[in-house]
Amino acid sequence: MQKNQFIALLYGWIVVFGIILISSFVLALILNFTSFERPGLEWATLIIGLVALFSGGITAGIKGKAKGWMIGGTIGLGFSLIIFLVQYLGYQQGFSLEQSLYHLAYLAVALLGGIIGVNVAGEPSE
Repeated sequence: MQKNQFIALLYGWIVVFGIILISSFVLALILNFTSFERPGLEWATLIIGLVALFSGGITAGIKGKAKGWMIGGTIGLGFSLIIFLVQYLGYQQGFSLEQSLYHLAYLAVALLGGIIGVNVAGEPSE
């Protein structure tokens, strides 16, 4: 992988985890000060995750300017790997079928974001 693509991945992961951290803080405040219930929280976290990975894929695609599917896929796989490691090493639990489907959706959205980002960026840099 070229240095340019590694930098693009770094930017993409920073965007993903930045959005996740900020939205987690906001959700924590909402849960603390309102009567927001758990079913709404599950949908909110799914949507936030999809938006974060799409945004990270677009950012990485724009920075990478080539191979958007590979950059977006790496963003999605890296995110899923980190979540799996935290869950497995921290809580001794693997992914359930439902979580696996969510992470497949995350991967697909990150791939789509990477492809769109490359096409938005224009001509590839040499």
